[in-house]
Order: sequence, then structure tokens, then C-alpha cells
Amino acid sequence: MDEATPAGPHGYSADKKALLARLKRIEGQIRGLQRMVDEDTYCIDVLTQISAATKALQAVAIGLLEDHLRHCVVQAAAEGNADAKVKEATAAIARLVKS
Repeated sequence: MDEATPAGPHGYSADKKALLARLKRIEGQIRGLQRMVDEDTYCIDVLTQISAATKALQAVAIGLLEDHLRHCVVQAAAEGNADAKVKEATAAIARLVKS
């Protein structure tokens, strides 16, 4: 996401419109999955689409994490209290790695 654009209260605020557009596309993928199941689509085809939706969500998560590091953690470091934000980011990374 563009680091030259001033961000609002959160790192993703500057690119909120693009983030929402990506999430809406993922929402469409999920609706497509529901339709595939409703129409008794071949299970491997459904699994392939689930994998694609999962990867799309992971890409959003990585972008949000990068924004968090660039904005929230950097700001906390500048204020001299980065420890809590680093721990928070580390926990978020651990959750992403588990999924």
C-alpha cells in the first residue's frame, strides 16, 4: 500500500477504498462457492476455489500486517513505546502462520 499517502487512525486508512474493493471481490468468491455447492459442483473444483479464496484473504492479511508495521508500530517506536505494538504484531503473525 502507498506509504507516501498520509494515513488516518490506522495504517490501512489511506487505502481503505481499495481494501474494501478487494474484500468485496472475496465476498463474491464466497458467494460463488455457495452456488457451486448448491449446484453439486465436483468436489475438487470447489476445493480449488476454496484455495483461491483463502489465498486472497491471506494477501489482504499480509497487506494489513504491513500497514500495521509501517504505521502503528513505527508511530509507537517514534513515541518510545514500541514494545506493546511489536508484541501485538508478533501475535498477529503467529495467528496467520497457524491458519
